Amino acid sequence: MKKKRTTIYDIAERLDLTASCVSRALNNSNYVKEDTRQLILKTAAELNYKRNILASNLRKGHSKTIGIVVPRVNQNFFSNVIAGIEEATNEKDYNLIICQSNESQEKEIKCINTLINQQVDCIIISISADNNDHKHLKNVIDHGIQLIQFDRVVDELNTLKVINDNEQASLEAVSHLIEQGYTRIALLEGPQNLNVFRQRKAGYLAAMKKYNLPVINELIVKNAWTKELGARATRKLLDLPNPPDAVFASTSDFSALGVLEVATDMGFKVPNQLGICGYSNEAFTEITSPSITTIDQYSFFMGKTIANLYFEELKTDQTDVRPKTISIKPNLIIRSSTNKGIDSFSYACHQQFKEQ
Repeated sequence: MKKKRTTIYDIAERLDLTASCVSRALNNSNYVKEDTRQLILKTAAELNYKRNILASNLRKGHSKTIGIVVPRVNQNFFSNVIAGIEEATNEKDYNLIICQSNESQEKEIKCINTLINQQVDCIIISISADNNDHKHLKNVIDHGIQLIQFDRVVDELNTLKVINDNEQASLEAVSHLIEQGYTRIALLEGPQNLNVFRQRKAGYLAAMKKYNLPVINELIVKNAWTKELGARATRKLLDLPNPPDAVFASTSDFSALGVLEVATDMGFKVPNQLGICGYSNEAFTEITSPSITTIDQYSFFMGKTIANLYFEELKTDQTDVRPKTISIKPNLIIRSSTNKGIDSFSYACHQQFKEQ
């Protein structure tokens, strides 16, 4: 049988005192004599009393608890964001409840409802790929709970947002591929209902336009955003009569890893015959052979930025939160999978020679 949790009433009954006297003593009130306070503290320890911090905070008008909902906790990007948030919340003596949607809107809704019932002060979310309705997010706002979106966001909702400049990062990544001499660049894209993947595709298209390269539809693969889907897409691409000479896995490094494994299995030499660029700077990208060029999203910094944005809003006297978007510029990390040793100047000269 589960043991009943000790309350201040149990302590009061043991010592034949009032519950209010016990409560004051446990809160170090000056209105309780020192010998009585020490007796209450001793009895509380003997009965294994644990203070209900949540109830105490709620009486003060807040729970000092923040909830976060992410698609997957085992991805480097999301785990680092959580770590950044946790470091900032610890400094403010806030608790953090972490939920995982597993890319399911049904689970995402359950997570949101659980956090609302836990009476958290703020919910931080990166929406699932399955997200096609936003009523549960509006429900957060209707409950008077601060809502902060990050990375994958719903543009239509006027909330605080912290995002990456995905379009610019993708433009730089594809520009790097082109400057290394690659011209038939395939794009592995993610679900286009998510803002991040739309922006990354826009960056790819902008780079192709910038360098006057044709966009070839058969080299753009939809929803190739896992290792398995990336591998399957790569096998089809490399079996084409005129295969790509580079692949931009705009979805994730896991997809890029699938590209690398299939390319190696099919005998393509990376980077000489096939360039590969991923996204997110997963830890494994440094130790693959060859190492994988990727884009660092500064995820830990993003996490701290998200939490500090919330704490900054707490300082204001405004009841209504003014929508605000903070954009963090990612960083292209060039590694062996795309590095042919051609610099931008050499590429420009090469192009000029070809045009002549």
